[in-house]
Amino acid sequence: MFVAELAVALQNEGIDVTVYANGESTVDAPTRWYYEKADWPLCEEVEASLKGLNHSAWSMKDADGDADIIHLNNAPGLSVARFVDAPLVYTVHHAFDSALANFYQDFPGVSFVTISRFQQSKFAMPRMRAVHHGINLLRYRLQERKKPYLCFLGRIAPTKGTHLAITIARKSGVPLKIAGEIQPCYRDYWQTAVKPHVDGKFIEYVGDVALAEKNELLGNSLAMLFPIQWEEPFGLVMIEAMACGTPVLALPGGSVEEVVKEGVSGHVRRTVDELAQCACNLAFDAKVVRDYAERYFSAQRMARDYIQLYGELAGDQADPAVEGLVA
Repeated sequence: MFVAELAVALQNEGIDVTVYANGESTVDAPTRWYYEKADWPLCEEVEASLKGLNHSAWSMKDADGDADIIHLNNAPGLSVARFVDAPLVYTVHHAFDSALANFYQDFPGVSFVTISRFQQSKFAMPRMRAVHHGINLLRYRLQERKKPYLCFLGRIAPTKGTHLAITIARKSGVPLKIAGEIQPCYRDYWQTAVKPHVDGKFIEYVGDVALAEKNELLGNSLAMLFPIQWEEPFGLVMIEAMACGTPVLALPGGSVEEVVKEGVSGHVRRTVDELAQCACNLAFDAKVVRDYAERYFSAQRMARDYIQLYGELAGDQADPAVEGLVA
C-alpha cells in the first residue's frame, strides 16, 4: 500500500516512476517484474526470502543506469547496493531488529528513512530522517453520521491486540466489528483467543476487506480500536480511520502518540479499562478528525517530503551528518 500510494503521488508531482513489483501488481504506474505471480503469504521471513533476494538483485541491475534515484523497501536489495551507482534511499518498514540494524551499518552511503520519529530513535545510521506515511484521501469518504459500533481493522494477531478489542467492546457495552486477515501463522490465536467470542451480533467478524468495504466499516464506526501490544513503527490503519472522520482509541506503543493527536483525532490511554470508558463517552467532530488527517497525512505531503530527499541526493547535497526530521 505504501509503495502504491507513494508511486502515484510522485507521478502527480511530475516525477517519472517505475515500480518493481510482480506481474500481478495493479499499481497505477509503469511496472517491471522478474516473477509473474505473487507469492503470498510467505512461509519464511520476508527479509530471508530467496525469491525476494533474486527479485531485488535483478531490479537493482535493471534500474541502475536509468534511474536518478533507486528507492528500496526491503533489506535484500541492500545486499547488492555496492554494485550500483545510483543514489539509494531505503525506507525502514519494520520494528527494531538488532540483526538488521547491524546489517544497515555496512551501508553508510545509503539514505535511510524511518516512518516515525520513534522508529528513528532506535536506529543509528549516519544518513537518516523520518517521513510519516501518507494516503490519497480522495479514496476515503468522510462519514459524519456514525452507527453504534466500534471497529478493529488489522491482522488478526496477538501483537495487534484483537483479543483486547473484544474486551474493550464488552466493557463498554458497544458492539464490535472485526476485519482483517487471518494468516496461517496466527491460526491458533484466531481459534483460541478470538473466534470463541464471535457471535455474529455483538462481536462480528467481517473478513478481510477491500477499499469499498473499508470505507463502510471505518466511516460508519464510532471509533476504531488500536490496542497494540508492540512498538508500532507507524500504523497506516490509524490514518485510514481518521480519513473517514473516525477517531482512534489506542494503547500507547511506538509511533501511536505521533499519529493520534489527543482529543483531536482520538485518545491514547494506558489501560483497556480507560479505553472502554473513552468508548462510552465519545465526543469527536468527524470533520475535525478528517481535517487533521488531511493536514498531516496526505500522500501529497509524503511525496513532497521524499522529493526533497531525492533532490538533495540527485544534486549531491546530502550531508551525512544531518539527521533531518520531516513531518
